[in-house]
Amino acid sequence: MPRAAAGTACCPEALRARLMGRAWPERGWRRSPGSPVPAAVLIALLEPQGASRILLTRRAGGLRDHPGQVSFPGGRVDPGDPTPEATALREAHEEVGLDPGVVHILGRLGRYHTGTGFVIQPVVAAVREPVAWSPCEGEVEAVFELPLERLREGRVDGEVRVPDPLGRVQRFPAMIHQEQLIWGATAGMLWQLREALQGIG
Repeated sequence: MPRAAAGTACCPEALRARLMGRAWPERGWRRSPGSPVPAAVLIALLEPQGASRILLTRRAGGLRDHPGQVSFPGGRVDPGDPTPEATALREAHEEVGLDPGVVHILGRLGRYHTGTGFVIQPVVAAVREPVAWSPCEGEVEAVFELPLERLREGRVDGEVRVPDPLGRVQRFPAMIHQEQLIWGATAGMLWQLREALQGIG
């Protein structure tokens, strides 16, 4: 798997202080009718000696929810999960084989509402390397890494247009990395992470 060249690194403890130091607002698309389905994702910052990267996956095409889209490891909260952090760690282990023992939780971003009826709690963490990915067949088609430097640039490569139930067209900003289209909830949570990283070297 290609590695990012030396570049932007992140100070995990500074980011932890930033995440813990304020209540991050909820974000997302329109609220769906009824009770949203609680979910959690792991925004994993991979910390080598040089450039930091963010772990992303492409969901399998046969999945019921968001097939073929780029996402963070994560999923629905199970009744046995005591916290969103537990959900995010469990799902990351199931989806890509990430050992919870190498994960250092830094904090939470604001919850993100999707138009498909989920309310997602993003959990940010630092991951000690080296790590080896074991994608779960049937759930994950690909694992790749977004350089933190690319996120800090804030460059938008285009937009995805999605019609809503009222016939209006919703426009979502999108990024492209390694031919992967990043948009929707994943891009929205990345923008919030970028906001949290501002001023952190």
